[in-house]
Amino acid sequence: MIKTFACASALALAGGSVALVPAASAQSRQAMATAQVQSALVQSNAYRAAEQQINTAYAADIQQTQTRATALDAEMKPFVDAYNAAASQPGATQESIRPQAQALQQKRAAGQQELSRLQSRVSLARTYVIEQIDMRLADAVRAAMKAQKVDMLISPEAIIAREPYVDITPAIVAQLNTLVPSVNAIPPAGYQPGSIRAAAQQQQQQQQQPAPSGR
Repeated sequence: MIKTFACASALALAGGSVALVPAASAQSRQAMATAQVQSALVQSNAYRAAEQQINTAYAADIQQTQTRATALDAEMKPFVDAYNAAASQPGATQESIRPQAQALQQKRAAGQQELSRLQSRVSLARTYVIEQIDMRLADAVRAAMKAQKVDMLISPEAIIAREPYVDITPAIVAQLNTLVPSVNAIPPAGYQPGSIRAAAQQQQQQQQQPAPSGR
């Protein structure tokens, strides 16, 4: 039987990624702990304060995005109903429902692109905030590991069972609050996220490389 779909909100939130660098010590204590590093970043005082500033500065953008997301949910319903009706027909196959599936996918993709444009300033501001905190995240992790006498930090997904005290996420949050008490919430004119800057730099380097000479 072909799976059917239900309508869901098209509004998506932006997120960020961080790199974790484990600490090393001259004398190993063989102590291990776990931490949700990305969660520590968004729990920091700097991030929370910046998020409030973003919600105030871009309140109109956020409201417009939420309003449009609700409207898109209503617009999606006929496409979902058409797909479900086709999928429920006796003898329905992937080929027979392809037109309805493609129409649904195209409508969904168009809606997501529209919402991305509407919340582009909010997403850019959040990326700007995350990048500022992320610059000191590795330092906060090392400081927390040193304070907790931890030699190895393991991802929670790699652990089958643990005691609550093994999680040093709160310690990382405390270190972030000291190292990064506040950040700017509004990106300056011309700001580009680090990923875009890195891609542009890589492209420039490739263009500057001499072309291989033929024999």
